[in-house]
Amino acid sequence: MSPLGISTPQQFPFSAAITTGQTFNPLTDWQYETPDVECMVEILERATATGLVSACSSGGDTIKQEAPVQAGGTAGSTPARLNTEPITGRAHPGKKLRLAYRNPTGGTITVDGVVVLTPMHAGGGAGRRRAIVHRAAAPVRYRPRRRR
Repeated sequence: MSPLGISTPQQFPFSAAITTGQTFNPLTDWQYETPDVECMVEILERATATGLVSACSSGGDTIKQEAPVQAGGTAGSTPARLNTEPITGRAHPGKKLRLAYRNPTGGTITVDGVVVLTPMHAGGGAGRRRAIVHRAAAPVRYRPRRRR
């Protein structure tokens, strides 16, 4: 990671076969698992069969409560925005981003996905925010209409 922080969107595609009773966090040891600036997080996920559940959080904030993952994907193919609704939320600076998958079914299920982190600052790098200068608006003068 650069000393100035995340300055451009970062993508992390993943694919894993999760056996019966196992859990999986694809973001473990990812370079941006703990972002240093406030980011918008988007997750596209798809499983090869029904039954897989996932949950996502940033620090103490829940982005997605544990719920079923969309099924119908082909193992090894990254889901596309065209047919997969993204899960969106905010990743807080210095807070660990956690994406947990759990397989409560009797068989192995493959999950494919991509996580996109987009910094929410206007540019630069360290997440510095520029002060917004509000200027007083010019007074509106009321002029009655002239009758003709």
